[in-house]
Amino acid sequence: MTVRKAWVVAAAVAGAGLSFVMLLVVGVYIVAGNLAGGVGGGSVGLAKGAVPAVYQTLVQKWGNLCGAINPALLAAQLYQESGFNPNAKSPAKAEGIAQFIPGTWATHGVDGDGDGDRDVWDPNDAIPSAASYDCQLASYVKDAPGNITENMLAAYNAGAYAVIKYGGVPPYRETRNYVKTITTLEQSFARPVNRVDPSRQAAAAIYYAQKKLGTPYLWGGNGTADQGGRFDCSGLTKAAYESVGVTLPRVANDQYNAGPHPAREELLPGDLVFFSDDLTNSRTIRHVGIYVGGGYMIDAPRTGAVIRFDPIDTPDYFGATRVTEDGAKALPTTV
Repeated sequence: MTVRKAWVVAAAVAGAGLSFVMLLVVGVYIVAGNLAGGVGGGSVGLAKGAVPAVYQTLVQKWGNLCGAINPALLAAQLYQESGFNPNAKSPAKAEGIAQFIPGTWATHGVDGDGDGDRDVWDPNDAIPSAASYDCQLASYVKDAPGNITENMLAAYNAGAYAVIKYGGVPPYRETRNYVKTITTLEQSFARPVNRVDPSRQAAAAIYYAQKKLGTPYLWGGNGTADQGGRFDCSGLTKAAYESVGVTLPRVANDQYNAGPHPAREELLPGDLVFFSDDLTNSRTIRHVGIYVGGGYMIDAPRTGAVIRFDPIDTPDYFGATRVTEDGAKALPTTV
């Protein structure tokens, strides 16, 4: 469904008075369209729980090592590379939370915690090494035209020589995609300093979810015919946004990274809302719903229940994400 069609559907539903939810959506979006400031900005602060608490201090400290990086950018790299998994190993033999290959580690690994060794499997060494390597690459391409951070990321992917040769990000599809992916993901790890724009697909995503009210829950359910059209929590949110052309990851804790994170008092209908038993680590998120306003969401709660309205203000409320098309596209398929 196109954005234009999504808004036509939302307006039609509200105009017919079929649902208090859609009436609320339209009212909120009229206000949202006039928000002062509009686009949200990032800062060197990290969004709540976006980085596991055990690594947050490291990322915050080393993400400020030089002007070409910041904590949110460093977090985006670590998430893209390993999903914050310190034991990750790729088929290309890249190792650890920052996915260094042995040759690069031998040259650029640092003893970040000062314990006398350089251990690629230890985040206390690997995270400082990632930041240090980024800053070294930035120094290599500092005289190239263009944005220093984008040139640094391009050098990480294609090598500093290519950046210097082409006078900026080289015309390689893989490299340009890498730069866009990391800079887009950066927004999902940064603590917003302004309000963030409402999603134009949100109203139609709610409309989709609303039509599923009363459907029995199925763990692992994606709403397919062989599953009787049933969903689990993240299957419902994925299908709702897929109905308007936005593809989200399958699991809730990755859906959290599909855009910036509005505060509780800034929620708009269509925002995804998340729940966890550990409020310091987005990787432990276990539930997601679609906010509809008034402190309520539509969600698929658990086995034995049906898709329904539930309140969001519970002790396990983790936070929210305002889904963006670019944010969803930037997410890795596996982390």
